[in-house]
Amino acid sequence: MTNVEKNANPHKLVSRANGVSLEEINGTVEVPKGKSFWHTLLAYSGPGALVAVGYMDPGNWSTSITGGQNFQYMLMSIILISSLVAMLLQYMAAKLGIVTQLDLAQAIRERTGKGLGIVLWIMTELAIMATDIAEVIGAAIALYLLFDIPLIIAVFITVVDVFVLLLLMKVGFRKIEGIVVALILVILFVFTYQVILSNPNWGDVFKGFVPTGETFSTHHAVNGMTPLSGSLGIIGATVMPHNFYLHSAISQTRKIDHNNEQEVTNAVRFTTWDSNIQLSAAFIVNCLLLIVGVAVFKSGTVQDPSFFGLYDALSDPSKLGNGVLASIARSGILSTLFAVALLASGQNSTITGTLTGQVIMEGFIHMRMPLWARRLVTRLLSVAPVLIAVSLTKGQSDIQQHEALNRLMNDSQIFLSFALPFSMLPLLVMTNSKNTMGKFKNGFWIQFFGWISVIGLIFLNLRGLPDAVLDFFGSNPSANEINLANWIAYTLIIAILILLFWTTYEVAKKDKEIAKKHQSQKA
Repeated sequence: MTNVEKNANPHKLVSRANGVSLEEINGTVEVPKGKSFWHTLLAYSGPGALVAVGYMDPGNWSTSITGGQNFQYMLMSIILISSLVAMLLQYMAAKLGIVTQLDLAQAIRERTGKGLGIVLWIMTELAIMATDIAEVIGAAIALYLLFDIPLIIAVFITVVDVFVLLLLMKVGFRKIEGIVVALILVILFVFTYQVILSNPNWGDVFKGFVPTGETFSTHHAVNGMTPLSGSLGIIGATVMPHNFYLHSAISQTRKIDHNNEQEVTNAVRFTTWDSNIQLSAAFIVNCLLLIVGVAVFKSGTVQDPSFFGLYDALSDPSKLGNGVLASIARSGILSTLFAVALLASGQNSTITGTLTGQVIMEGFIHMRMPLWARRLVTRLLSVAPVLIAVSLTKGQSDIQQHEALNRLMNDSQIFLSFALPFSMLPLLVMTNSKNTMGKFKNGFWIQFFGWISVIGLIFLNLRGLPDAVLDFFGSNPSANEINLANWIAYTLIIAILILLFWTTYEVAKKDKEIAKKHQSQKA
């Protein structure tokens, strides 16, 4: 475990930091002792909501709704499996933070060399920026749809959310958690309302939770999507690397005595409850999104799966599934609620993206920036490709502009596929280790399902990488472009596997060295 070094200078734009994770909020939330289960759970509730935001961000919307349009309820099973895997991995991340008092970035950096630490930091930064691109697009489109603000101006307005973040950080972390929960409830209300009006066939919905051989089929493409590509899209948009870093840090915001084993046990227990409850809410939202694709719209009527197309479809009675929806659509309520939920989803990322960026910068390279500067740099870097996409399509048809933004959002997911294994595998190795976790190491069944989940997700992400790279070449690539995309993809896969082996080897090796060092110090 690293020693706490409170040497970060708040007056410098960049300073050295090697202290506790998220020092401003670490151990700041009091928790009751000797109170009832529900009273204690309420005190621990909050960090799970910040994590759950990543499982219902704008990147999930298009994949789930389009998957429902193309394959009815078949992909409900993928949402269920992804959510269960997410619960398992987030449990490990939170437990790592509580038990070791290190976030995932700090724990990995402690077990790797400086060079590898920098490589992993850059990779994770790219993944955060890729996630932020989807949030910028979602928030900018919501502003355009709600207030008719030109897209370029709307994109710049998303940069201003840094001041919202500064205000929120001054009111206290507990209030931030409450605001995030409120925004999640807005999203949940909007889609619950639309699904209830659509009156879906609930028998078919529940049948969809049972996976079949056709779920991962590469045949029977619908609108250019196969069941496999639809499944990979949902998985890729659901399980994202930054959530593991975030959860391992914010799970340390509760004030406990780490020398008291019972308090640590209680913290792990109630943090797990909080995480699973909030991720269950995210699971419900994603199910509602898919049901929207099946039951709200008439099958095959949504030709434009972008946020623009979905907004327009919700205000077009001819595209909606029943008379009740059609009559309400004429008032514009359905489409307006959709845009409000989209804006709420984008604003949630303001908090989580910034906190995660600080976690990985301090953890991997021991550098620290003020939150406003950190947020401003990340958001400006994320805004750049969005502005380029909007500028290049200026003067073209609305459909072409929408397709360009939708393609950019989908293409950004390639970095998530690239970075995900480098957070999952070290997380599993360390939480399986008695040297690191002591009595809190993963039990047999957690290890068993953990390995299945991690290996399965790595396989599916790498399998989907060729298609993700091919997307960069547009909707009608030439034979040469297909060959080039495959060459790039398989080169990346080889590089990922080599780097992954290097990371795993160093983490496991250093873990044993740290254990020996601690034993010799005790002796």
